[in-house]
Amino acid sequence: MSFPKPFRGIIPPMITPLNPDFSLDEKSLELIIEHMVSGGVHGIFILGTTGEFASLSSTEKKKLIQLTCKKVDHRIPVLVGITDCSFQESLDLAYCAKEAGADILVATTPFYMNIGQEELVYYFSRLADDVDLPLYLYNMPSHTGIKIELETVKTLADHPNIIGIKDSSGDQKYFESLCDNFREYPEFTVLVGPEEILVETMNMGGHGGVTGGANLFPALYVKLFEALEYQDKKRIKALNETVQFLSDNLYNLGTYQSNYLKGLKACMSFEGLCQGILALPLVAFNETEKEQLKEKYKSVKEAVSKVLTT
Repeated sequence: MSFPKPFRGIIPPMITPLNPDFSLDEKSLELIIEHMVSGGVHGIFILGTTGEFASLSSTEKKKLIQLTCKKVDHRIPVLVGITDCSFQESLDLAYCAKEAGADILVATTPFYMNIGQEELVYYFSRLADDVDLPLYLYNMPSHTGIKIELETVKTLADHPNIIGIKDSSGDQKYFESLCDNFREYPEFTVLVGPEEILVETMNMGGHGGVTGGANLFPALYVKLFEALEYQDKKRIKALNETVQFLSDNLYNLGTYQSNYLKGLKACMSFEGLCQGILALPLVAFNETEKEQLKEKYKSVKEAVSKVLTT
């Protein structure tokens, strides 16, 4: 399907719903997709960090791509993560995405190997040459250990098949530099990952957010995006305060490095949207932790309901 350039809006990084044997939970997948589409999201991004791409088998990845594209059925664009340490595996996922009817590919830096910026330019250029769908870069240095430097992004943006970047660094100065440098590239998309800084980054000139909480409360983030588009300051304040309240309460139980994903999947299980199972090496909260989170979730759900009906 056609999509706007730059691509503006809320594009949730969809969780990957799993069965106890770590196979794809197809029933939950359909529920999640319909939940987000009905919430007004502008696209869906699968096989990102929130989708636990690094922990899934190639078989389950391809099944997820095929079923997601089939169930979305061109109602909104589907973005597919193709990151892998193996270049050929990335190409295989890209081919699967194209055949399934996806719209955009997304790739972060291959991890484990030490890679310099010159090598990144060659790598992403070669990847963009060899795939049939347009490509977004994905800056995630906290997980890959490698930052896509601004000069590298500027060089790669000249490639006709590299049309955007998702920045999940949380570095607002870096994001502002992206916005400043790409104002002269009217079709180049700049999206933010951390939902906690959606307001600040859109005010810098960003085009939207790949917000994890939109898996759970899609309308909350869509309404915040719309308020930002219209610069409705009163609504921005109320909606953003609710987003921050959600983040503080659902993503910070305990001292786990994986708090965000544990919290998100657990809360989605409370709503019957998934079974709350994480792919190894991550594990879900225990029953005591889930009960603690459930109390916090009740308060968040009430706050979201209130702000959306006010």
